[in-house]
Amino acid sequence: MGKPAFKALRILVTNDDGIHAPGLTVLEKIALKLTRDVWTVAPEEEQSGSAHSLSLANPLRVRKLSTRKYAIKGTPSDCVLMAVRHIMKDEMPDLVLSGVNRGQNIADDVTYSGTIAAAMEGTQLGIPSIALSQAFGFGGNIKLKWSTAEHFAPDIIKKLVAAGWPADVLININFPDVVPQSVTGIEVTRQGKRDQSLVRVEERIDARNNPYYWLGFERILSNPPQGTDLRAIYEGRISITPLHMDLTHSGTAKALNAALGTIPLKRPRRKS
Repeated sequence: MGKPAFKALRILVTNDDGIHAPGLTVLEKIALKLTRDVWTVAPEEEQSGSAHSLSLANPLRVRKLSTRKYAIKGTPSDCVLMAVRHIMKDEMPDLVLSGVNRGQNIADDVTYSGTIAAAMEGTQLGIPSIALSQAFGFGGNIKLKWSTAEHFAPDIIKKLVAAGWPADVLININFPDVVPQSVTGIEVTRQGKRDQSLVRVEERIDARNNPYYWLGFERILSNPPQGTDLRAIYEGRISITPLHMDLTHSGTAKALNAALGTIPLKRPRRKS
């Protein structure tokens, strides 16, 4: 990754909560503290949980809201792809910022998250990308503390861009559910593992007496290991996790190669 001067940075802002989400407004403010060249291309509607999906079976509708702001009838990945390959094709962005998500994207969340997926798409397109999320709800308070992300994100992003990171890595930042004055530190973490027993399926009945279901997670604190994104957020620290696009598990690949390499290849006999 290169290290462009901040005065020359062109930033693409996107999210998965939709073009009207308050977290997107927060992220635009963050980006404007880094450069004046900020473009927003975000989903027309909420796309939480859409992961790294593309709209291959449906047309993409583009709505221009202002000179540098567009809404896409599609997924977060669609938005980044459309921005880079169409809307901003004459001058690509130097940095993709995705978020600020309404709620944390830690542990297993990263595989579901449209916020993370937008940063993945930017990374695949060769652009340094950062996902940002604001945690909430652990203490029973559902009011989001957007000021925490807004206060700390600009300096963190500046330091990350100055340091640089590998081309096949994206950065996942999560801000804890505390006011800025109560943040206890900044920690580079590894991805944690959520207790899947906290996943719930809630059954309800609609007005016509037909059942329907909501999926959700219990907001209960577990006891994760030190050094994980979960532990950092629980203890009031900002979590910064570098995520690798290559999902290959090298140790298992080596073991499987050793095991399968001993199996003789039996070719089918040719029919006479």
